[in-house]
Amino acid sequence: MGSPEFAVPCLEALARDHEVALVVSQPDKPAGRGSQLTPPAVKVKASELGLPVVQPKSARTGELAAALQASGAELAVVVAYGKILPPAVLTALPKGCINVHASLLPAYRGAAPIQWAILNGDDETGVTIMRMNERMDEGDILLQRPTPIGAEETYGALQTRLAEIGAAALMDALDASTAGTLTPAPQDHARATLAPMISKAQGAIDWRDSATLIERRVRAFNPWPSAYTTLRGKLLKIHVARVETGPGEAGRIVDVSDAIRVATGDGILAIESLQLEGRKAMGAIEFAHGGALAAGEQLGAQGATG
Repeated sequence: MGSPEFAVPCLEALARDHEVALVVSQPDKPAGRGSQLTPPAVKVKASELGLPVVQPKSARTGELAAALQASGAELAVVVAYGKILPPAVLTALPKGCINVHASLLPAYRGAAPIQWAILNGDDETGVTIMRMNERMDEGDILLQRPTPIGAEETYGALQTRLAEIGAAALMDALDASTAGTLTPAPQDHARATLAPMISKAQGAIDWRDSATLIERRVRAFNPWPSAYTTLRGKLLKIHVARVETGPGEAGRIVDVSDAIRVATGDGILAIESLQLEGRKAMGAIEFAHGGALAAGEQLGAQGATG
């Protein structure tokens, strides 16, 4: 049971080593400029593998529980499915449901664990395989696989790595379960932290923040929703940046050379790749030359969010 690209490696691994009786994914949704109905990545992969797919609009109508029971499956594997599962679904199969979650639980329970780990400046994250219960990400831990977060790693890059780590961890957990060597461990709920869903508005840069915090925002929101500000009244997305030391008025461009350097509340943000509204993404030098950008120009509204 999964929907986005993050879940595809788990589906591929399951299809190689186990019998997949049924694939459950969210309904096709409008996407792109033409708003054409587009299938989830998991549905696309399931079709390539010749696996049956169901896409119930709701997990609570009884349709999903009935489909699981009719499939003859023993266990449901849930990976970023995107819907809250009611008790009837959680108990529909003999061995219940297990989940592949992109954090080291009980840290970062919720919809956006990867982004929040980067935003908070964590050095490490990982994947947890857990038994599911009726509470969000509170089930017993079956297996965990930690991994360091690279100093320049974006949400997109880390998500891709964690998807592969999650698939390998899932296979290890299933093998250990078959061998009888898997011991579920309850979570320490007192140590739990939350990772609520990210909104587009959270990408707005406040230049009064430190360069360190803004650089984390750039990485955490790449590729979506992007960290952004404004330039001459137009939306400006920042895709790649690094932190440097130096003074200046928050939001003011202090240097245009190999990078576009902008003063922040503490330090300098050296922007290496960016994208102006209606244009393609480009490197700092090309962007500066094309837009006649020079030191002294202000990004965003002075003293306010972009």
